[in-house]
Amino acid sequence: MSGMGVFAAALIGILAGWIADLLPPRRHSLFIKLLIGVIGSFIGAFVASRIDLHLAGFLGELIVSSVGAILFLAVLGLIRRPA
Repeated sequence: MSGMGVFAAALIGILAGWIADLLPPRRHSLFIKLLIGVIGSFIGAFVASRIDLHLAGFLGELIVSSVGAILFLAVLGLIRRPA
């Protein structure tokens, strides 16, 4: 998140965590949504750099972070699946 302030990064993290929390619907606290969004932003940035995808601006970073957060929750769901 180059050039973004801490507040903007936290806002993107919360929004990305909230978007990822909608698919499938879960009920996490705001802090957990922030953590999901921040972890998702790292995952999304890594994947976007690997496939050479460059999305600039607030909306671009929100999309990348949301996709990363959704991937993070999907992998978590596979790991935590009841036997």
